[in-house]
Amino acid sequence: MYKNLRAALAAFFLLAFASAVLPAPPVLKAAVVHVAPVTEAGWVRQHENARLALEKALGRQVQTVAVENVAEGADAERVIRDLAQQGYGLIFTPSFGYMEPTLRVARDFPAVRFESLTGYKTAPNVAVANARYYEGRYLAGIAAGRMSRSGVAGYVAGFPIPEVLQGINAFALGMRSVRPDAMVRVIWLQSWFDPAREREAAITLMNQEADVLAFHTASTAVMRAAQERGRWAIAYHSDMRHVAPEAQLLAVTHHWDAYYLSRARAVIEDRWQSQSVWGGVREGMVRVGEFSPRMPEAVRREVLARQQDLAAGRLQVFAAADKPVLDAAGAVLIAAGAALNDGQIRSMNVLVQGVQGGLPR
Repeated sequence: MYKNLRAALAAFFLLAFASAVLPAPPVLKAAVVHVAPVTEAGWVRQHENARLALEKALGRQVQTVAVENVAEGADAERVIRDLAQQGYGLIFTPSFGYMEPTLRVARDFPAVRFESLTGYKTAPNVAVANARYYEGRYLAGIAAGRMSRSGVAGYVAGFPIPEVLQGINAFALGMRSVRPDAMVRVIWLQSWFDPAREREAAITLMNQEADVLAFHTASTAVMRAAQERGRWAIAYHSDMRHVAPEAQLLAVTHHWDAYYLSRARAVIEDRWQSQSVWGGVREGMVRVGEFSPRMPEAVRREVLARQQDLAAGRLQVFAAADKPVLDAAGAVLIAAGAALNDGQIRSMNVLVQGVQGGLPR
């Protein structure tokens, strides 16, 4: 008995000594800068979910922080620079307007890794990632075309950057693929997060015959307005049934957990490299689901079948079959039998035929 006790005590003291002498493994400090407040759903919520998933997956290997409601421009540069000075080794900046501030800070902190999400300019310590959100928009357009009675959809949009134009155009093309006379009316806000104006725009569009609403802004205001008026709405970024249980036709959801985790692990394992990622339905970064129980089963099956086609590469959103795709001015955007390449999609600067509202000046 005493021999076993002595052995146990020896092992205990050996472990205690080793713990005191061996250095603790380094902890990665990771930060996320949010362009709007963290709310219950939307763009910021999905990135906040990814940060929390990172903490859960890596435990003591990582320490994270989020800074919310940071305006693009000078405020963003100040916040990003402050995080780098505090020793954060991995900084996610998920907003298009954060791209240039991120690059400026990155030049002064070459040892810090930056993830410019929705940006397109890389640097030795700046990677970029985005998603083919337009694939989900096309699928939502199919559902809208099948479910709309008026043939008019409304779209509340933030800024006329390529990502937003891709989404509007894909939605219109999806809608017109099943209803050739469908129209999409757009109201531009020149803001990502302004719930009062988002709601006002939604009401205006519903007063102009829109019985299905879509949006590219950061709050749930459009969903709530549709719920109040008894109209359909397409949830974006997140499932929004909790705020619009009767209005939600389906949700186009975005998933960043796997990306955040893979990039943090790359830093921890000293194999991080600058890269450019543009994933979509195939990669699991975009998907449609959370369908209304009032959607006919045939429509749900149709949308899911087209989602499978996208994942398999059998369907391209910006492609023309037997007749050309025209822009809103009537010029040929995609010739018959042709398709836009990634460079053309990334630089999209026009609206397709069937979209009303034009581009803001």
